[in-house]
Amino acid sequence: MPLSPEYVRRLHKYDLRVLLALERLMQRYEWVPDDVLRAAARLSEKELAFRLARLIEWDMVRHATVPYAGYALIFPGYDAIALHTLSQRGSVSALGSLIGVGKESEVFSGLGLGPVVLKFHHVGQQSFQAARKERGYMPEGAHCPWIFASARSAEQEYAALQRLSPDVAVPLPIDRSRHVIVMSEIPGATLNRCTLEAPEEVLDEVLENVRIAYRKGVIHGDLSEFNIMAGDDGVWLIDWPQWIATDHPNAEALLRRDLENVLRYFNRKYRIEYPTEEAVGVVIG
Repeated sequence: MPLSPEYVRRLHKYDLRVLLALERLMQRYEWVPDDVLRAAARLSEKELAFRLARLIEWDMVRHATVPYAGYALIFPGYDAIALHTLSQRGSVSALGSLIGVGKESEVFSGLGLGPVVLKFHHVGQQSFQAARKERGYMPEGAHCPWIFASARSAEQEYAALQRLSPDVAVPLPIDRSRHVIVMSEIPGATLNRCTLEAPEEVLDEVLENVRIAYRKGVIHGDLSEFNIMAGDDGVWLIDWPQWIATDHPNAEALLRRDLENVLRYFNRKYRIEYPTEEAVGVVIG
């Protein structure tokens, strides 16, 4: 069930208290016991039961009876407290429509001081295991619910955007709360959804941005036509949660894979022949 802005607007301060208590306690419990939650939320048994029933109905909290009665925060609830925090900071004043769905994220339009984009990281089990194996930023073997893995993914992407902007053509990072990033709106469309008038120039611009990112110690790690945008202002490289540092053991292999993905696309769609080794030379120098 996707996030409902209406439910977010209707959240009472006691609802938020329950959600925030669950967030804290889920670092210790897979399912937070009822008595532990009641003590942390500082609510009466009757009040807590009312709040939990509402949050469960809104699909923000899940209830289990085995191996014991307990509760867990799930993505719509995590979305709600992240949005509440961003709203309190003044970074977001309105949530708009869903404008994109990725492998492990949902992207919404929104308003802050002007038009913004909100990216909700929703890491699932398959991508979580891939992150552990290939990227090295997820905890190995530790208790790490998907909501916290998603927050770590957003933290990684936000760090990359801060490191790369404004020298590399990436969205401007504005704010982050938990698994949600607020960034500037990017005009244009991804390469897989548009036809370029000057594909050779666009390819050169992509390689130049990859080169500058490499100089800053960053490799995208999953670059393709699906996360390169083109518009009147040039190209933009998006979706950076899986970035790795240039001194990572897998750096050379992932850089080469990024370049091969891009070159394969331009060859397939525009018949541009560009040797991989030449592209590697452009980036590494």
